[in-house]
Amino acid sequence: MAKRTRRNHSGSFKAKVAVAALRGDKTLTEIAQYYEAHPNQVTEWKRQLLERASEVFDGGASAVKADNGPDIKTLHAKIGQLALENDFLSGALTKAGLLSAKK
Repeated sequence: MAKRTRRNHSGSFKAKVAVAALRGDKTLTEIAQYYEAHPNQVTEWKRQLLERASEVFDGGASAVKADNGPDIKTLHAKIGQLALENDFLSGALTKAGLLSAKK
């Protein structure tokens, strides 16, 4: 018996299978056989679709706002740190005579 390699399914394939399972016109076993997936996997994709369906209609705005909040603070802190480092190094190089006064 040959061992089958592990398959990675795309999101669109998973959605198609989950929607077919939600329709209810075929049994999970029939859907699994048609799409060549395990019935447990079809059930899992269906559950995930039902849990995350509200995110589609939220527009992702809440997720974007939550992600941008901490990132902006982090970026501003990094900018400040780099500005301090540039000023320090500029002064040190000027004192060492390695940086011209053209600035």
